[in-house]
Amino acid sequence: MHPVTEPHTSGRLAVGDGHELHWQIHGNPTGKPVVVLHGGPGSGSRARATRLLDPAVYRVVLFDQRGCGRSTPHAGEPEVDLSTNTTDHLVADLELLRASLDVERWLVLGGSWGAVLGLVYAQRYPERVTGLVLAGVATGRRAETDLLTRGLGEVFPRAWQEFSDFVGAPDGDLSAAYLERLVDPDPLVHLAAADAWCAWEEAMLPQTPGSLEDVVGRDRLAFARLVAHYWAHGSWLRENEVLDGCDRLAGVPGIVVQGELDLINLVGTPWLLDRAWTAGELVVVRETAHGGSAALSEAWKAAADSFR
Repeated sequence: MHPVTEPHTSGRLAVGDGHELHWQIHGNPTGKPVVVLHGGPGSGSRARATRLLDPAVYRVVLFDQRGCGRSTPHAGEPEVDLSTNTTDHLVADLELLRASLDVERWLVLGGSWGAVLGLVYAQRYPERVTGLVLAGVATGRRAETDLLTRGLGEVFPRAWQEFSDFVGAPDGDLSAAYLERLVDPDPLVHLAAADAWCAWEEAMLPQTPGSLEDVVGRDRLAFARLVAHYWAHGSWLRENEVLDGCDRLAGVPGIVVQGELDLINLVGTPWLLDRAWTAGELVVVRETAHGGSAALSEAWKAAADSFR
C-alpha cells in the first residue's frame, strides 16, 4: 500500500441550501486529479483512503458529503433537516467541487455507497471523468436494500431478529420505520435507534472498511440517519437506473474490484454491472467479503495504479 498522507490544502465550499462541504487535497499538487467518494452515505472521508493512491502521481481530493464529517450542517445534530440531502444534491455538489478546484476531468474512486455515487455522477457527466475505480460495488437497486434489511436475516437470524424487533415492523419497510425513530427529537429515541441500526450493519458487514466501532456520538447518529434516509427513498434512483444508464459510460474505462464473498453478490450486482458496462472490467478477489481485507485493498490499489 502507499503511505497515508497529510493534506497540503483544505477548504470549505458552499453548495446551496445552507450546506458547506469540507474538502482537502493530498499528494502531488500538480498531479493527475482523483476524487475519493466515501461510503455510507454518511461515513465521512478518511485519510487512510490515500493508501490506495500514489502520492507522487495523483492530486487526491477527499471531501465529506452533505451532512457528515466536517461538512455542515451535520446530520447528527438535533432537528436535522434531511430534505436537501439526496443523490441529486450529492451529484450536483461533486460537479460544483470539481469546477471550484479548477479540475477539467478527474478519476473517480469509490467503494460501496461511494461506488453508487460515482456511477451516477459518471453517467451524468461522462465528459468530466477519466475513469472509475470502484470496490464493493452496489447500484442502489431495491433488490440490494431488501437484501441488506431483510434477506440477510436468513444468514444472520439472531441479529436480524433484534434489528426487526426494535421497530416492531417484521413485514414492513424497516428503513422507513427506523428513519421515523432516527429523526425523533427525543435523544432517548434516536440514539437507541442509531445503536440498533449500527449493530445490524456491524453484524451483516463485519469486514466493511472503516468499521463502525470507531464511529461514535453524532457521527454514529448521522451515519444511521443518512443510510436509513437514502434506503427508505430508494436512493432517489429509478429502479435499475444505474444499470440502464451504462450506455453513457461507453467512453469511460473503469475497474470494479469485488470480494468473492461479498453478500451483495447474492442479488447479482457485480455481474449485472459487468454485462451492462462494456468499458468496465470486473476483478473478483477470492475468499474476500465486502471489504477490510488486505487482499481487497491491494487489488483496489493495483486498479488505481493502473490509471497512473
